[in-house]
Amino acid sequence: MKKFLNLPDEFVTESVTGFVQAHPALVTMHRSPLFVRRRTAKRKGVAVISGGGSGHEPLDLGFVGVGMLDAACPGALFTAPTPGQIVAAAQQVARDDGVVLIVKNYAGDLKAFELARDMLDMPVQWVLVDDDVSGFAAHLGAGRRGVAGTVIVEKIVGAAAERGLPLDTCKRLGDRANQATATMGVALTACAVPGVAATFEIGADQIEMGVGLHGEPGVSRVPFMAADAIVDALLEPIVADLQLAAGQGVLLVVNGLGGTPLAELYLLQAAARAALGRRGVEVRRVAVGNFATALETAGASLTVCVLDDELLDLWDAPVRTATWRW
Repeated sequence: MKKFLNLPDEFVTESVTGFVQAHPALVTMHRSPLFVRRRTAKRKGVAVISGGGSGHEPLDLGFVGVGMLDAACPGALFTAPTPGQIVAAAQQVARDDGVVLIVKNYAGDLKAFELARDMLDMPVQWVLVDDDVSGFAAHLGAGRRGVAGTVIVEKIVGAAAERGLPLDTCKRLGDRANQATATMGVALTACAVPGVAATFEIGADQIEMGVGLHGEPGVSRVPFMAADAIVDALLEPIVADLQLAAGQGVLLVVNGLGGTPLAELYLLQAAARAALGRRGVEVRRVAVGNFATALETAGASLTVCVLDDELLDLWDAPVRTATWRW
């Protein structure tokens, strides 16, 4: 597959360099070890750090800034960052108030962030994100994956930290946001890591249900169907997991996996809003776009977060990053 690149081994560094050059008022780059931090540091308060494999852009780099992350650590493509990256980032952005590490539930990420936590000489809490309800990893005993719901947790914790809330409170709010969030994804095509073949093959009349963010196959392969039917299939495990009931208010995030036009994502938003409305669930806030991608995968995920007044207030709090600004 043709891609814009020079050498595969230099792809991540060159891409991060370009990102920072495009947003000089928001972020700055540390080259060795590699991480990106917000340009205007907090004067006080808890620092918030996340990270993960590259290939999911704008996650996590695009959410560094006022009201969200203080730093993000990009690993190699679909590979966790190193503990050294995380430690160096924390030492740069954290102060006496400590740091919250936001970690996606993958074995590599868990190991890297756990090692970094043990190496840091400062107060540390972490929030484990495991919003995927596909059941993909149930048979492996690995628990649920952290996918697009990560951006919601980063927003909630980032807003709390920006307000100067203490470390334990930021951790509590992040855990609450994660527990209130569920995601299900679908792919129409596979993706290809630079220098490597496509991650799986799928027929023109098939779709892959329950995909994650690493180009891996999902939990089932089903015939292609109309958008309304796809949305119903995605929402079914979400509704069951969150026990959604009439009268509840939610945040709906429609996330593209990298190769889906915005026009189609907006169509999915309308279909999901209507489907939730038939259940008496009110969509109080919505975000549509490419937030947590899998390179050039054509596909999407639906994420629902049940909003209480506190979480809604933190979601609405000001944010200024390359991806979200309000």
